[in-house]
Amino acid sequence: MMHEYLRFLKSRTFLKHLLIIAGTGIFILLSVYIGLRMYTRHGKAYAVPDLRGLTVEEAEMVTRARRLNYKVADSVYISQEERGRVIDQNPAPNFRVKENRTIFLTINAMNPERIAVPDVTGVSLRQARAIIETHGFEVGKLIYVPDLAINNVLSQQYQGEVIKPGELVVRGERIDLVVGEGLSTQTTSVPDLAYLRQEEARNKILESSLNIGATLYDATVRTQEDSLNAFVWRQRPEYSEDLRMQLGSIIDLWLSLDSTLLQMPVTSEDMHMDELD
Repeated sequence: MMHEYLRFLKSRTFLKHLLIIAGTGIFILLSVYIGLRMYTRHGKAYAVPDLRGLTVEEAEMVTRARRLNYKVADSVYISQEERGRVIDQNPAPNFRVKENRTIFLTINAMNPERIAVPDVTGVSLRQARAIIETHGFEVGKLIYVPDLAINNVLSQQYQGEVIKPGELVVRGERIDLVVGEGLSTQTTSVPDLAYLRQEEARNKILESSLNIGATLYDATVRTQEDSLNAFVWRQRPEYSEDLRMQLGSIIDLWLSLDSTLLQMPVTSEDMHMDELD
């Protein structure tokens, strides 16, 4: 029995079938490997072009030439940027992607979005800020007038005029608030604004029931991006734990990108230059 089995293993028939099975297996493996390479285009990637500053039509031509797709995912309105142009993209430029990848674009809108002004009359200043910012606006000046309710919003204004709830205003604009200061002279402490960026300083000033006065940049601040990254190195009046100001008073800010200024004392010459300004 064993002898016949060994003879079968040595026969041409067995070897023939063994070669057929081995060949078929190799063929299947090669087919799968080649197919996967063709499907995934193994090792074939394209650098994402920089589409910022282009129109949608120009972005379409560039992406098509690179075997990529595009989709306008969002639009915003930035007055300093040219309208109808790409201002952001995802993935970022030079990021390597496969063929037919979709690049999502953010476009600067042709016209600013106008939205309804909310009603914040009769609520506290803290609530009013939350409501206004939630609706896409910013709090502008705080105008304090004698009233029994301290920090209660009496009316709302836009560009010096009383504005009614529901009126349409460009998103991001500032709404001024007329606020009660109480029947007696109320004061608030002066916040320490050192190292804060402008927006952080502005929020802290508003939280203290004060207003921003002059905002002065030094020579290190050259672009809009610089102004966003600049920090407060000086304020007037200067911070003091004991200093208090009347509600609605203003604080002037000096901003820079030079961190060494924070260690420099204010000189009499600086004070003289301020008086000239």
